[in-house]
Amino acid sequence: MDLFEQEGNGAALESLPPPPPVPPDVVPIKEESDAKKIVRYPMARRGVGTKGQKVTILTNHFKVSVGSTDGHFYHYSVSLSYEDGRPVDGKGVGRKVIDRVHETYKNDLDGKNFAYDGEKSLFTIGPLPNNKLEFTVVLEDVAPTRNNGNASPDGLDSPNGRERKRLRRPYHSKTFKVEISYAAKIPMQAIQNALRGQESENSQEALRVLDIILRQHAAKQGCLLVRQSFFQDNQNNFTDIGGGVLGCRGFHSSFRATQGGLSLNIDVSTTMIIQPGPVVDFLLANQNARDPYSLDWNKAKRVLKNLRIKVSPSNQEYKITGLSEQLCKDQLYGFQILFLSLLVLNEAKNMKNENGEAETLEITIYDYFVNHRNIQLRYSADLPCINVGKPKRPTYIPIELCSLVSLQRYTKALSTFQRASLVEKSRQKPQERMNVLSNVLRSSNYGAEPMLKSCGVNINSNFTQVDGRILPAPRLRVGNGEDFFPRNGRWNFNNKKLVEPSRIERWAVVNFSAPRCDPNNIARDLIRCGEMKGIRIDPPFDIFNEMNQNRRLSPVVRVEKMFEQIQSKLPGAPQFLLCLLPDRKNSDLYGPWKRKNLSEYGIVTQCMAPARVNDQYLTNLLLKINAKLGGLNSMLTIEQTPSIPMISKVPTIILGMDVSHGSPGQSDVPSIAAVVSSRQWPLISRYRASVRTQSPKLEMIDSLFKPVSDKVDEGIMRESLLDFYTSSGKRKPDQIIIFRDGVSESQFNQVLNKELDQVIEACKFLDENWNPKFVVIVAQKNHHTKFFQQGSPDNVLPGTVIDNKVCHPKNNDFYLCAHAGMIGTTRPTHYHVLLDQVGFSADDLQELVHSLSYVYQRSTTAISVVAPICYAHLAASQLGQFMKFEDASETSSSHGGVTAPGAISVPQLPRLKDNVSSSMFFC
Repeated sequence: MDLFEQEGNGAALESLPPPPPVPPDVVPIKEESDAKKIVRYPMARRGVGTKGQKVTILTNHFKVSVGSTDGHFYHYSVSLSYEDGRPVDGKGVGRKVIDRVHETYKNDLDGKNFAYDGEKSLFTIGPLPNNKLEFTVVLEDVAPTRNNGNASPDGLDSPNGRERKRLRRPYHSKTFKVEISYAAKIPMQAIQNALRGQESENSQEALRVLDIILRQHAAKQGCLLVRQSFFQDNQNNFTDIGGGVLGCRGFHSSFRATQGGLSLNIDVSTTMIIQPGPVVDFLLANQNARDPYSLDWNKAKRVLKNLRIKVSPSNQEYKITGLSEQLCKDQLYGFQILFLSLLVLNEAKNMKNENGEAETLEITIYDYFVNHRNIQLRYSADLPCINVGKPKRPTYIPIELCSLVSLQRYTKALSTFQRASLVEKSRQKPQERMNVLSNVLRSSNYGAEPMLKSCGVNINSNFTQVDGRILPAPRLRVGNGEDFFPRNGRWNFNNKKLVEPSRIERWAVVNFSAPRCDPNNIARDLIRCGEMKGIRIDPPFDIFNEMNQNRRLSPVVRVEKMFEQIQSKLPGAPQFLLCLLPDRKNSDLYGPWKRKNLSEYGIVTQCMAPARVNDQYLTNLLLKINAKLGGLNSMLTIEQTPSIPMISKVPTIILGMDVSHGSPGQSDVPSIAAVVSSRQWPLISRYRASVRTQSPKLEMIDSLFKPVSDKVDEGIMRESLLDFYTSSGKRKPDQIIIFRDGVSESQFNQVLNKELDQVIEACKFLDENWNPKFVVIVAQKNHHTKFFQQGSPDNVLPGTVIDNKVCHPKNNDFYLCAHAGMIGTTRPTHYHVLLDQVGFSADDLQELVHSLSYVYQRSTTAISVVAPICYAHLAASQLGQFMKFEDASETSSSHGGVTAPGAISVPQLPRLKDNVSSSMFFC
């Protein structure tokens, strides 16, 4: 009997007798396995699809020809140091230094052009004269642009230049030592090999060199570089999204090896930057404050740290290291006091105190600037100063003399409203995007780039044409046996009933939102709309309004108090609770409320914010409620027939996997891994979710298989496989299809080996004779390939699939636009089929992926990525709210203690109650 049957029958395996003891004179021999571990690589394409209506599509890839393929790129490592041997660590200095080397020693370098990555790598076409070269260069004005803390700002700390030496100021110029050493040789032929599908380390490096040339070209134009995206300092590209943050529009540019040859992929790109200009203006916008005197300076200190400013009147640039402890009018000069005193009073040189020591005159920052520099300060007196020195040797500047430099990235998480504003202001219709991209290619003037010219690179200015196909929408089934075809990726439930409506008997309404709404009206309208869709809803047992005195309490306590009310009145646990929240987005009650219901009581709950409630809103709400309670809203007709190719005849489980991480800068927030799995085969519309925390920023899921003893596995896969077994008539899945989201091409091998190995081990742990077949597909949304209809201003039609020309030269990948892009330009999903042991044809696999975009129970539209992946996002996000609540609670400190030097213990998520753990609670 395998572990499936033990779990299914509840039978306990009798413990085996212990092995006989090893005699004292016998040394056990360690078994040596000759079998090498299998290493899997992404599979090659077996063929292309043929189904669907053929259509010609344009894409934002521009064909590239490379004239020279006989030569070599030479890779050199670069080492930069100051005169005294200290390594140069300041960003931005490297490019200036290497430019100066190129300028000064052109003849010593045989006139070679460089491609420099800004850090430690430099490339040339053909070799430099020697394998190791050393140079010394001098740069002017290095210190003021990158203050290293040993200095005070030019002209700000001393009334005249004569005292600079006494103040130990650095010189205006700095000397650098540069060492360039040969590292490797990369044949240009490797690019042609990559285009033939013969990928190697050399081909990846050769393409990287071409991308570095693009970066260098943008850097010389003064752009902000964010990987392969470039942003110019142009006000026309900025859009205010609130909070002192601007959306900055730029462009992405990178070389890609494709079936159709080498191409340049150019796309519009957006990043967030700090609002340039006066520091005070930024702080007012950031904190939404009325005036500078109501600012929270602790918050200001955090947000300003490490930002760069220009100081008036000297126009020099510095990095902010902090704020003064005292206000400008009270803050005294620190280590500079003696020198300033001597300078301010001519007779001070001869002043002595009783002990014969030189006396010093204490002077405030404000007095010095107003009275000795004659600089008018309107509002700085009662505000802290900006510190651009070191903590122990501060250099203070009145805040109104400081302006934030442009193009400084804002890397913190955006608020809901900032995100909505960014999306609204940065979207572009297809035709507008095409015009912008054509202009970008023209203005980039890549034809004049010396390194690209040396490689013989020529870029075609026309959008590449590709052959697309439009797959027909799958037939859907709703209530009363009615079938229909969605039109343009959309449908509705007008005059239709749900295919499997649930029955709601014991339920109640919980109102945290009073007096903004009438919960009785909402309950009445919900019952009426439910009846129209086939859901029978009894009147609610009661309506629980939050008591006024509880509204000022913490979210956790408010939820506790509400449950005390519920328990005092309800005769038993309700089947369902409808919760009215006060805020439409990001209510701080959401996490504690969900946790209480799902983890402590096992109650299905639906939250809503009662603003603009109408029948359409309530119908959408009922779709979510029905799915959570075990019903189905619609399904594929071929699920019920059942006639899904390769799936309906062989027990098959479909998995969606995703890992979500904390916001940028939150290095100690655990990542959350979610795996959703299909149940009740042959259905592919019903799912459950398992969610775990793991180490911060860890992308690979490490809890798929987690044996804690010889008989106990606490991993995610065990849960999913056992649920499939019990919900699918005690059948084990013979086929396991994995959809993985959120990984880059460089991580494909880890998905295929580390993660898939865990899944296989979990299967073997349950039954060592069980050998299911696997399909592994990665879905990517974070790419820059876009498609456009030829001769039409509209987006490509839903169901558009492309598996040629711009796809990988060898590997099995395709692009699919399953959804109707209503705003902006449609972003296709890029699917990479890494492994297929089942043997799908290209058509069958593409149709399966397309169909899985139509089984999302929360909406009446096809979605842009398969439903299992969307559900994994939702599950990770919802249980992530538990973590937010955990962090905010008083008990969080007991979870986050350090367990080893540098290692943070990861708090575990609370387990969901059994009666909701296999539900679609995340819907």
